[in-house]
Amino acid sequence: MSDEQGSKDAPDAKRIKLTEVDEETLNSGAEGFTATQVFVKNSACVAYTYDDIIVMPGHIGFGLGDVEISSKLTKNITLQIPFVSSPMDTVTEHKMAIMMALQGGIGIIHSNMKAQDQAAEVRKVKKFKNGFIMDPICLSPEDTLEDVARTKQQLGFSSFPITDTGEMGGRLVGIISNRDTMFNDDPTVKIKEFMTQRSQLTVAKEGVSLSEANAMLKESKKGKLPVVNENDELVALIARTDLQKNRDNPRASKDKVNKQLLCGAAIGTRPDDKVRAKLLAEAGVDVIIVDSSQGDSMYQIEMIAYLKEAHPSIDIVGGNVVTPSQAHHLIQAGADGLRVGMGIGSICTTQEVCAVGRAQASAVYHVSKYARKFGVPTIADGGIKSTGHITKALCLGAGCIMMGSMLAGTDEAPGEYFYQDGVRLKRYRGMGSLEAMDKGGEKRYVWDTEATAVKVAQGVSGAVTDKGTLQRYIPYLMQGVRHGLQDAGIKSVAEAQDRLYDNKLRFEIRSPAAQKEGGVHGLHSYQKRLY
Repeated sequence: MSDEQGSKDAPDAKRIKLTEVDEETLNSGAEGFTATQVFVKNSACVAYTYDDIIVMPGHIGFGLGDVEISSKLTKNITLQIPFVSSPMDTVTEHKMAIMMALQGGIGIIHSNMKAQDQAAEVRKVKKFKNGFIMDPICLSPEDTLEDVARTKQQLGFSSFPITDTGEMGGRLVGIISNRDTMFNDDPTVKIKEFMTQRSQLTVAKEGVSLSEANAMLKESKKGKLPVVNENDELVALIARTDLQKNRDNPRASKDKVNKQLLCGAAIGTRPDDKVRAKLLAEAGVDVIIVDSSQGDSMYQIEMIAYLKEAHPSIDIVGGNVVTPSQAHHLIQAGADGLRVGMGIGSICTTQEVCAVGRAQASAVYHVSKYARKFGVPTIADGGIKSTGHITKALCLGAGCIMMGSMLAGTDEAPGEYFYQDGVRLKRYRGMGSLEAMDKGGEKRYVWDTEATAVKVAQGVSGAVTDKGTLQRYIPYLMQGVRHGLQDAGIKSVAEAQDRLYDNKLRFEIRSPAAQKEGGVHGLHSYQKRLY
C-alpha cells in the first residue's frame, strides 16, 4: 500500500470521539496526582520546589498559536504576557521597564535611589513614545575625538547629537556619526572641528508624530532625526533602526485612559516612603509594590491601608508572603495583589541566615489557592531558572511571574558588561547583600527607623551571563511557556488554574534521579543555546 493510499484510509482524527480513561485508572496514580494530593494530603510534611514536581501531559487539540498567556497582575491590571521584572538595582530602571511594557509585561522600578530619582525613572516610562529616544547620549562641541571613541566603545553605537551643554535639553549645535570620525586620526581634535553643523541637519519640531518622523527620515535619507523645541533645544532623537525595531508592539501594556506604558515601582514601609509614594503617584505610576522580605508586619499593613486611602486609583501589591495567614492579613489591609516567595532567589540567603521561608512551589500553591477566594492575584517571585519553572508557577496558581536573575544579564538591565575568562557578564546582586544595603536596600529587611548597629546580609553579589536584548529574549520565554501549556493540554493560563482547582490538572513528585534524567545527561560535553 502506498503512503498516499494509507493516508486516505486513515481515520480523520476530528471524527473520532475521544473518551477519558476509566475512574479506576485515573485514581490509581497512573495519570499522576492532583495538587490536593501532592500539597495538602502531604503525610510526609515535605515542601516542594519547582524542580521537585512535574506536570503531566494532556491531550493537544489546538495549535501553539492558540495558547493564550495573558494573566492578571492585580485585581485591576491584566498583562498580555505574565512577566514582571524585579525591583532590584541590577535589574529594573526605566530602560528595562519600557521594554518589558512594550513586550506586554511590566517593570517595577527599584527604590535604591532618592525618591525624586525614582519618580523621574517612572516619568521616563510614562512619557515614552514608541520609536522616540527620550534620553539620548549627548556630547559637547568641546569634547574630543578621544571622548567619542571612548563613549562609542562603552555604549556600542557611534552617532551622537551635539548640544552646547553636552547634555539632553541643551541647544542643538550638530551631530556626529561614523562618517564624521572615520577619517580623523588626531585624538585631541575637538568635535566642533568635524561635526555635521546644525545648519546642515534635518530636524523635527516637538510634537511630531511617529509617522511624520518616519516620512522625514525617508525623504532626508538620514539615520537620525533630532527633535527640538521652539528654543532649538534637544528634546528627543529618532533613529531609523529604532523605528524598524519598534514599529509594531501590539501586546504593549498601556493604561486605559492615557494609553501610556504601564509602570510599577517599589517602596518600603518607613514613614518617609509615604512621601516617596506621593512623588510616584504624581509621576503616573500604575502599581506600587510594598517591598519587604517578610510582608506580614504591622509596618506593611499600616502602609497598605494608608496607600489605599491616599492613592485609591493606584493598585497596591503586598508581600512577600509564603503562607495563607500572611496573605490573609495583607488582603484585609486592602492589597490588590500579593508577591509570593521568601529566601528562594539565586542571590538570596534569607533561609540560610534567618531559618525562615518556604520552598517556592508549595508557597505559590497554598497562597494562590487562598488568595483566589478573595479575587486577589499572586506574583510568584524568585526561584525561576527556566521557562519550565514559569509554566509550573502558572500551573500552581500564580497570576504573574517576577524575575530577577533571568533578566539581569540583558542589554536593558542597569550596569555595564565586562569580561571574565572570556565570558561576557553583568553584575547582579541581591537587595539583601551588604553592597545593596549600603545604597538603601536594608529597608527591605529592617523596617523600623532606628539605627541598626550590625547589618546582617541576606543576599550576595555576583554576575550573570549576557542574554542579549529583551526584544529577542522575551519572545523566547513566551514561546517556551506556550509549548509547556500546550504539552499539558492547556489552552490558556485561566484554563490551567481552573483545572488546577477542579483537580483535573495532574502532577508527580520527581526523585533526584528523575530530576537528573529530565535534564541533559550522558554526554561528554555539550553547548546549551537558548535561542
